[in-house]
Amino acid sequence: MDNKILANVGGIAITNAEIDEFLANLGQRGQGYNNPEGRKIILNQLVANKLLLLEARKNLYEMEPEFKAQLAKFKDSLLVSYATEKAISAVTVSDKEAEDYYNANSERFMGEETVSASHILVETEEEAREIYARIAAGASFEEEALAHSTCPSKANGGNLGEFGRGQMVPEFDTAVFEMEVGEITSEPVKTQFGYHLIKLNEKKDAAVTPLEEIREELKNVLLDEKKHQAYESKINQLKILFPVDYLN
Repeated sequence: MDNKILANVGGIAITNAEIDEFLANLGQRGQGYNNPEGRKIILNQLVANKLLLLEARKNLYEMEPEFKAQLAKFKDSLLVSYATEKAISAVTVSDKEAEDYYNANSERFMGEETVSASHILVETEEEAREIYARIAAGASFEEEALAHSTCPSKANGGNLGEFGRGQMVPEFDTAVFEMEVGEITSEPVKTQFGYHLIKLNEKKDAAVTPLEEIREELKNVLLDEKKHQAYESKINQLKILFPVDYLN
């Protein structure tokens, strides 16, 4: 912990550690302030906070009835949060629990069918047919894409990478998932963007996602479920200890 003092406000020290804590409380937003300029902004905010604190103490604001009422509400809210954390703090999920759940529910982890494809996009059907004729005669699909395609993927020989069903426009989607690996559409596929020649590079059947790829994500899901169960169990126990009457 960095306790280097950066400012002193009426006898109250502000340290680097306090800025670090402020950043941590901001969550992801804090990343944008973790630089010299950002930390200076936070330091100025902390100075302002200390000045207001000193004024509150000087004027005995804490003795005012309104403040005491707000403090009581905050205390109750904080106690509820603390009691909730205590109720679920012992909940854990082991690797064995995650593995057992995975094996018993493997159908829930079925990945989708995917393909990897390239395409050449042009404005007219005539141009698409001319390009296909050159490819059928031995021209390179990738070189034709680079030379004639209007899609930015032309820079990669028309390669669109890997994608699943429904990620492309319907006409393209229907055509590509009916193709065989290595096949090039002999008939141009018309979509709202123009005319496509499609080459199917690879196809992967739907398969169960390996446990190792989702182990931590699965453990977090199970942990949330167990925490919810622990919370509900605690509330039901407390209803016995402290009877609840719902009044109409």
